[in-house]
Formats: sequence, structure tokens, C-alpha cells
Amino acid sequence: MRDKKSMPQLKRSMTAGQMEMISLGGAIGVGLFMGSTSTIKWTGPSVLLAYMFVGLILYIVMRALGEMLYVNPGTGSFADYATEYVHPLAGYLAEWANVFEYIVVGMSEVVAATEYLRFWWPNVNAFWSGIIIILFLLLANLASAKAYASLEFWFAMIKVITIIIMIILGFAIILFGFGNHGHAVGFSNLWSHGGFFTGGVKGFFFSMSIIVGSYEGIELLGISAGEVANPQQAIVKSVKSVLWRILIFYVGAIFVIVTIYPWDQLSSIGSPFVTTFAKVGITAAASVINFVVLTAALSGANSGIYSSSRMLFKLAHDGEAPKIFGHISKRIVPSRAIMGISGGILIGFILNMIAATINKSTQDLFVIVFSSSVLPGMIPWFVILLAELRFRRNNPYLLENHPFRLPLYPYSNYFAFVMLIVIVIFMLINPETRVSVLVGGAVLIIATVVYLIRHRKSSKGEIENGE
Repeated sequence: MRDKKSMPQLKRSMTAGQMEMISLGGAIGVGLFMGSTSTIKWTGPSVLLAYMFVGLILYIVMRALGEMLYVNPGTGSFADYATEYVHPLAGYLAEWANVFEYIVVGMSEVVAATEYLRFWWPNVNAFWSGIIIILFLLLANLASAKAYASLEFWFAMIKVITIIIMIILGFAIILFGFGNHGHAVGFSNLWSHGGFFTGGVKGFFFSMSIIVGSYEGIELLGISAGEVANPQQAIVKSVKSVLWRILIFYVGAIFVIVTIYPWDQLSSIGSPFVTTFAKVGITAAASVINFVVLTAALSGANSGIYSSSRMLFKLAHDGEAPKIFGHISKRIVPSRAIMGISGGILIGFILNMIAATINKSTQDLFVIVFSSSVLPGMIPWFVILLAELRFRRNNPYLLENHPFRLPLYPYSNYFAFVMLIVIVIFMLINPETRVSVLVGGAVLIIATVVYLIRHRKSSKGEIENGE
């Protein structure tokens, strides 16, 4: 295994603003714009509380990560903490889970992007448009970390500004009937179609699996910490602001949807965001929202390539992935790791296109593909919570003047950990996500077996050499 100190250092070329937007871009993707159809179907208007509840878990995870990042920012962050404070296997799983997660997420984001293009060009060839999208994102990531960050900054900015405008317009429709012939929609849709909790406790927890998947990606903040200038200052600012912004955007956007439109009449095909505005006659806004969800899909795939390529690069230098992925280009980016991840997304996209010809329901296929990344995507959250517990115990002196400690430690930590386990249990109960979580679990089991076999062989080799 290579000495970690020999790993080439990536350039700190990002600004704090770009780091913040990358975190937003990673978390505001098709999980919100397309996945919200399923979450609303399972639990009705109470999906608002489900987004808030998972938001509380997210807050705890990100404060735990921020606490450790403040002391030791670096590329690969949460995987480093898992290795140091939990077990090398935990770090290994966090890294490979991240690679798998973002290949799957990247694939689902590209699939979603091709669907959004059909809004304007119904006859566009989904296969070739998907290939062009993947090539575009590959070139953006190969250019430089700064070029990637600039692209992601504007992707995220488009989403953020438009969601704010959408929420304002939504309240104008609800309160004043703007775009609805002057008839205020009011708030009755929140309870007049079967009640607020239409799916009961089971449906409420079912919705959380897609919601967790929607929020996954915010830990990109930790990975980008290795390429941001003035990391301590940027980390505190980013963690605080990103958390609140995500909650406002998610809860605000979903509130507008379930208030304007009866939850049980939302179309099961495409985006409820587009459907909602088309319903009240604002066709131009529907086109704008479609542009935004297209950029959201591109942004999600873009963030995924960035994140998982850094993890693959780190795995190569730790001796846990082929050495070829440890190469750094003249532009100071892990070019071969970026090409490897993009190639994985391309292969997945082609397989998805084949599957789509068999299963004609885009929404069902999206839920299956997207939710298969949820369990691997939860691994970083689990290891962050576990690592923070050990970090506190091992470094009490570092916490004496620490300005960014996790509130209510250790109870908040235990609460978040237990609730993540409960969500996984409900994913197994839900027939629509059971296959996906089993696929995600199988990936983690295979990765564990490979790790144990590899390290057993290396341990035997060391003993034999010593003798």
C-alpha cells in the first residue's frame, strides 16, 4: 500500500462561495424535482414534515462533519475520518460507496435530463442527447477544479434563484389567485383530499428514503474542503448557510406544490414542478421551471463526477483501486479518475436505456435506479456520526476552544444514527424500494468481502516477508 504522504496535492483554487454552491448543487437535484412525485404519493401533504424531519438528521450530520473539518480539512475528508476514528474498512466502504452512489446518481440525473429535453423537443433522441451531456460534463471536469467550480456555481445559482421566484409566485397563487383567474387557491388542499397524513406512519417513513437520497450530496462540502482557500472560515460559513438554504428550498417548494395542486392528482410522469405551473395556466413559467430542472440534473451529475473522481483518486493512492486512477493532469485534476467515473455513468446510462425499452414507466424506473444509491449514499452519514464520537473522545483538548461544536452531543449523534437505521428498515418494508436497498446492500457486502480478502493476503505476505 502506498504512503498517503506521497499522494499529489490538489490545488486550492475554489472560493468559499463556490464551495457553498457546490454543496447546494449536490443536494438540489432530481431527487427533489422528480423524486418528490413518489414522496407525495406515499404520504400526501405530510411530506412537508418528512422533509423537515430528515432535515434535522441532516443538520446533525453536517454539524458533526463541520466539527471535524474545522480541525482537519482535506480532500476525501469523511473517509479519512472513518479510517482514523472508526476502522480502515469504514473508510474503504465510505470511499467505494461514494463512487458507486455517484455513478448511479449521475446515471439517473442524465436520464432525467434527457426527459426534460423532451419538454421542448418531443422527438429528440434520448440516447444521443445523453451521450452529449456526459461528454460535456467530462470536458468541464477535465478542464480544472476552478472551471468545474465556476460551472457548478452557475448551475446552482440558476436553481436557487428560480426556486425562490417559484416560491414567491406560489404564494401569490395561493393567496391572491395570480395566474388562476383571480381565484385564490387557499390552503384547503393540505387536508381536503384524505387528510394531512394520507399514508399513515408507514407512508411517512416510506417517503423518507427518497428524501434522504435527495439530501445526499451535501457532504460534498467536506470533499471540496481540500480545494478551497481559507478552509476553516469557509467551512463554518458554508455548513451554517447551506443547511438553512436547503431546508427553505425543499420545504418551500414542496409546500407550494401540495398547496396549489391536490396531492392525489399530481401526474406520475415527469416533474410535479412543471405540472403545477402548467395547471394554473402559467405556461411560460412551466418552460422556465423545465429549464431549471434540466440544470438541476446537469448540476447533480456534475457534482457527482467531481466528488467520486476525488474518492477514486484517493483510493488509487491508498492502494485500494487501480493505480491508473491516481494520475494528476497538467491542469492539477485527477483526469483518469474523472474519465473512469464518466465511463461508469456512460455504461450505466446505456444499460438504463435498454431497461427503459422493457419498462415503459419512467417514474417507476427512476425510483428503482435512484433509490439503489440511497443506502450506499447513507454510508458517509453513518461514518461521520461514528467518527465524530471517537474524535471527541480522542481529542478533548481540541474541543476546548472549538467554535463549531455539535450541539447536544452525544444524544443528537445517537438520535440521528438510530433514525437512519429506522429509515433503512422501512426501505426494506416498502416493495417499491426493497429491490433497490438490497442492490445497495449487495454492493456494500461485495466491497467488504473484497477488502477482507485483499487485506488478508497482504497481511500473510507481510508475515512471510518478516519470517
